Amino acid sequence: MFTGIIQEIGVLLDIRQGGKTAQIQVRAPKICADAQSGDSICVNGVCLTVTHFHADAFHADISSETLERTTFLHAQTGDLLNLEPALRPLDRMGGHIVAGHVDGVGVIDTLVEEGEFSQLVVRFPLTLAPFIAEKGSICVDGISLTIAKTEEDYVMIALVPFTIRNTNLRTKQSGDAVNLEVDLLARYVQRLLQFDPKTVESGLTLETLQKFGYVND
Repeated sequence: MFTGIIQEIGVLLDIRQGGKTAQIQVRAPKICADAQSGDSICVNGVCLTVTHFHADAFHADISSETLERTTFLHAQTGDLLNLEPALRPLDRMGGHIVAGHVDGVGVIDTLVEEGEFSQLVVRFPLTLAPFIAEKGSICVDGISLTIAKTEEDYVMIALVPFTIRNTNLRTKQSGDAVNLEVDLLARYVQRLLQFDPKTVESGLTLETLQKFGYVND
């Protein structure tokens, strides 16, 4: 699990596609200083597992589904990548709950400076519309961002200078693709609404609650 607070901007040193899968090498000295093989790292919003690492770079495999559903399909050597290690129990929850499971690829419509701040407009697939709400959260290339405004197929986001400086958004421009992950809670609420409670058996009964001490007899 992650929070969408970027800890380091890595550099894609190598990407090798073999069939429908790929392997990547990412330069990330800060992340690697505390990394182990098997660790989960959020890379541009995608949860990847470290297969092995060196002093300043780590390697990870990318599955066929991840390639098809994310911007890694068109990644190139030299790309800047937003990195975040997995959340630890005592870490601060600075952003929102991020799983690292990309829901779709969006496209930057505009990224414009407005005084000290910047305004980002991202167009998203219409299939994600039910999960996106004004003042809610959305993960863009691994960054936890708050939605200032949303319309049928786009979100408008106000960016503070710190976010621009410390993420790969500083290199983005109109037309660039970005990985999107909707709020995890919104995803589960939408799923629950698809079921008729009269036809779904949860297995939770008054007797079960009494047995384990949650309800007095």
